[in-house]
Amino acid sequence: MVRWGVPDPSPIARLRPKKAFGQNFLVNEGAIATIVGAALASGAPRLLEIGPGPGVLTERLLADGRPLWAVDLDPEACELLHTRFGTHPQFHLLQGDAVRVPLPEGESWSVIGNLPYNAATPILARLLTEGIAWERMVLMFQLEVAQKLMGVPGTKAYGPLSVLAQLCARLTRLVKLGPGSFRPAPKVDSAVVLFEPRADAPSLPERRALLQVLHRSFAHRRKTLANNWQGDLPAEALASVGLASALRAEVIAPPVWLDATRQLILHHPEVFPSSCL
Repeated sequence: MVRWGVPDPSPIARLRPKKAFGQNFLVNEGAIATIVGAALASGAPRLLEIGPGPGVLTERLLADGRPLWAVDLDPEACELLHTRFGTHPQFHLLQGDAVRVPLPEGESWSVIGNLPYNAATPILARLLTEGIAWERMVLMFQLEVAQKLMGVPGTKAYGPLSVLAQLCARLTRLVKLGPGSFRPAPKVDSAVVLFEPRADAPSLPERRALLQVLHRSFAHRRKTLANNWQGDLPAEALASVGLASALRAEVIAPPVWLDATRQLILHHPEVFPSSCL
């Protein structure tokens, strides 16, 4: 049996973590097995790994035999990945920012990522709003972000990210990890979240419009919708799409936000940028 990758008992030792890239390399073997197992449980024909770093997950994912695209912004990480896996016929390396690097079109993905803390939210927003076909995603976040994803109305954690994620996917927290699971150890806890797409998820234009509505409505959390929309939507217009102007955004459930966004698209398209719809 051919073992792909340069024999290396500690690839992490060969890559210097950089604060600029938000790098904290996973070393917890139990968590590595959980992430790989969850990602490979999908029948997606392709794998997309975001932020592979030294390739700890990459090596195990390639053993499955499916083609894998790895996206990393760090030139040194890309050099190490190329050294370790460059001759593997199923390995494809994309050096660039996962927020905007072009991805191959075609078949759907199983997406895996130990996301850099400083870019996790925009990366997730891209995965949810730009038409990237995925069958499941297994992503690592700072615990605070994971809590926001799964936040419920009326709580501090609940916000735009909660609404968008919960309307697009069924979310399961697979594991919580302390700082000792990483090198270097971060100052915060982390969590791995499984995303499985919802059959009734909003369309892509609806998702983009929804984000516009949410960002405006949550702009000042302690203010009412009437105050946050002042100058663009009067109280009567908000009420006509099912939003009581005296409410705060944080108490409104995801399905209500989606219904209201659909009504705004129909009756008040002027509140959206032309590029949104």
